[in-house]
Amino acid sequence: MEVSREVSNSSIVIKENKYSPTKEFWNNWKRQKTSFWASIFILLLIIIAIIGPYITPYDPYEPNYNETLQGPSKEHFAGTDEYGRDIFSRLLVGARISLSVSFLSVLLGAIAGTILGLLSGYFGGWLDRLIMRSSDVMFAFPDLLLAIAIVAILGPGLTNVVIAVSVFSIPSFARLVRGSTLEGKETVFVEAAKSMGASHFRIMFKHIFPESLGSLIVFISMRIGTAILAASSLSFLGLGASPETPDWGAMLSLGRDYLGTSSHVVMMPGIAIFLTVLAFNLVGDGLRDVLDPKTKNE
Repeated sequence: MEVSREVSNSSIVIKENKYSPTKEFWNNWKRQKTSFWASIFILLLIIIAIIGPYITPYDPYEPNYNETLQGPSKEHFAGTDEYGRDIFSRLLVGARISLSVSFLSVLLGAIAGTILGLLSGYFGGWLDRLIMRSSDVMFAFPDLLLAIAIVAILGPGLTNVVIAVSVFSIPSFARLVRGSTLEGKETVFVEAAKSMGASHFRIMFKHIFPESLGSLIVFISMRIGTAILAASSLSFLGLGASPETPDWGAMLSLGRDYLGTSSHVVMMPGIAIFLTVLAFNLVGDGLRDVLDPKTKNE
């Protein structure tokens, strides 16, 4: 805390500049130029996902066979698909679907993985071995292959895509939180909490979990990009959204037959996926530089 004094004719005024973590984060974040603008893009994308269905210039589901496979124009910014549907309108609606699936799947995976990681690192022993060996088995399969297997068992549909993506995200979160827990439980304040009779639940979630929160936020932001790619891939393979749903992956799947004649049908949803995944990865890199204690210490 910095203290400065101003001397006046009749009194001494003491000004205190209090430390503000929020202000420090904002100042550091603004220095991450690329990540800052990527976060602005994500914010706009979230706004579009919320209001997109209400501002579409055309009905994203209604076919118009008089305007099939038209290129980008003033009437149709991104052109039309093989059914004459406006691609731009479908992209606006698809933003809500793609972001909802990715956010929800990563959130569920983060919650389950965090709980398992805390239990594994804190209690150790047979529980640690059970959780980590189970994670190793899941790590043996590529993420997308594991997701395909889960959806093949459960059946196609966006709900099952959320389950599949969240399941293959659990081991990564569990291993991340376990490492932070192993470090945190050896600290002095945790030993002090144990000596004062604090419960295991309180120690794990009150004293240990906050220490891994920065790394967890960074990993979540990067994992969302992976979830978008996985969900789009499953929809592309016909295991996710139904063909008539304006999901970005399903739009890619329908447009692949027209890649040689009407490339805009594939390019538009492909560009949307590329920019969104890139933005989340850039934000994750910036958050790592700002929030990760190890990076800050370096």
